[in-house]
Amino acid sequence: MQRRMIVKMTAMILVIGGSLLLGMGALSAADKASTGKGEGAKAPKATIKTKFGDMEIVFFPEKAPKHVENFLALAKSGFYNGTIFHRVIPGFMIQGGDPNTKDLNKPETYGQGGPSQKLKAEFNDIPHRRGILSMARTNDPNSAGSQFFIVVKDSNFLDGQYTVFGEVVKGMEVADKIVSLPKNSRDLPNERAEVTLMVVE
Repeated sequence: MQRRMIVKMTAMILVIGGSLLLGMGALSAADKASTGKGEGAKAPKATIKTKFGDMEIVFFPEKAPKHVENFLALAKSGFYNGTIFHRVIPGFMIQGGDPNTKDLNKPETYGQGGPSQKLKAEFNDIPHRRGILSMARTNDPNSAGSQFFIVVKDSNFLDGQYTVFGEVVKGMEVADKIVSLPKNSRDLPNERAEVTLMVVE
């Protein structure tokens, strides 16, 4: 039993390496009020619209101000519109935000794109529970750009290593649909889960 647990943990660590690290060619608390403290009605909000439904996001500017600022600026500019969730791993997370995914003819580049500016890590004390919105990065902690992931199952082994900056407060059933899509060997869904991102002022 203990050996099985060790094997499972090792497999999860390998999955992280393939799914969250941008440079490698890829990189149920959610429907409740956020517990990031201090958000409330004044917190920035956004809606991730997909053909599978909408996910409502609340952000944690007091925990990760630069990440929130960057994400909202990109969203308002239309940067995320037409991108897809390009990596889906059941029992773990869905990842999106790569501008390369707008090009249907270059799937081999999915997971490698982003804006020119990079963010310094803003690791904080919010755990990677189900529904959390966090930033993907390379091996360099200060390399986040635009790619993000939504946790579909508590993943506390990521705590303190990736910057949590928001949370899905409504619509996690949409993430559940997306993470369950049939996919190829690179965790790319066979069906495009395209995004339109709207900021709520």
